Amino acid sequence: MPHPVTVLVVDDNEANRALAQHTLEDEGYQVLIAKGGAEAVAAFEQHTPDCILLDVRMPEVDGFTVCARIRALPKGAETPVIFLTALRDVDTFDKALRAGGDDFLTKPVRPSELVVRIQSALKLRDLRSELREHYELLRQQRDALLRVQLQKERLMAFVVHDLKNPVSAMDLHAQSLLRDTSLAPAALHSATRIRSEARHLTRMIVNLLDISKADEGSLTSKPTQLELAALINEVVLDLELNAKSRSVALSISIDLFTVALDADLMRRTFTNLIENAIRHAPQRSTVSIHAQVRNGEFNFSVADEGRGVPEDMRSRIFDPFVQVEHTDVANRTGRGLGLTFCLRAVEAHGGKIWVEDAKPGARFVLRIPQ
Repeated sequence: MPHPVTVLVVDDNEANRALAQHTLEDEGYQVLIAKGGAEAVAAFEQHTPDCILLDVRMPEVDGFTVCARIRALPKGAETPVIFLTALRDVDTFDKALRAGGDDFLTKPVRPSELVVRIQSALKLRDLRSELREHYELLRQQRDALLRVQLQKERLMAFVVHDLKNPVSAMDLHAQSLLRDTSLAPAALHSATRIRSEARHLTRMIVNLLDISKADEGSLTSKPTQLELAALINEVVLDLELNAKSRSVALSISIDLFTVALDADLMRRTFTNLIENAIRHAPQRSTVSIHAQVRNGEFNFSVADEGRGVPEDMRSRIFDPFVQVEHTDVANRTGRGLGLTFCLRAVEAHGGKIWVEDAKPGARFVLRIPQ
């Protein structure tokens, strides 16, 4: 059986106390009576009522002082206090609010109004309690998110510092082997593959770091005037061996012009997009690369002749670790980070990137204002 709601009635006038007691008991409330301030504080400490009906003008200690003392007690801050007074003026109302009152009733009090006000005060108390619970839950969730963020930053530091260095060492050793003219062709081929994969792993590590920076709002571009054809030809030269090993031709159409771009971010963006196209292009097919400036915008596209990207996945293809699976080809996004990095790098330039149907295959297009 639920515990009855207890109301503490504090008033030095016996008739007022009796009226409040009879009214509230008829509504099912349990009523405590106090004739003055000291008695009210003692009753609150002993019984911790659910609501307080408090007269303002009393001998010895007025209602405002009593309210302040109760608010300082355990659970006093959350207990509704309704002031009763015969003074109907703004100053008294303001004093009641400053003292911590939740409501304000003027005498003579109508019994029906008294019940409604107490019901409203109790509902507000319950609502505040629920809000406090929600706040505490939100605070716990915030702390958990902060802890995850700190763990993520620690992981980023591990990835960049503890993995990048040994991968770079692998690349250097592979280069040393490639300079050894006494190696057999098979060994030279293996060294070439080692260097290619080491460089790819390095790009993945740096992509992961930059994606983390972008999520924190700290990835920015530093544009300089670049010879576009030279930049893209460097990327194509690095990926040419990969394309030949897959029997994929690279078709390049680039206008001769300079553009204002961040060289490092865009070199890695071009590399990710072209490498992605090579990986998903069928054997003996062509990957087409186009670059031009039109109407004050730099336009770049890479198209393959593979299976393409389903329309319902095109808005998600740039999300981290999202993969489009086909039964007979590899996942479209590979490791799930390259395209995400491309999105962040293009956005850092104030541009846009998307994927469309190449009929057949997929065409990745980016535009950056100049």
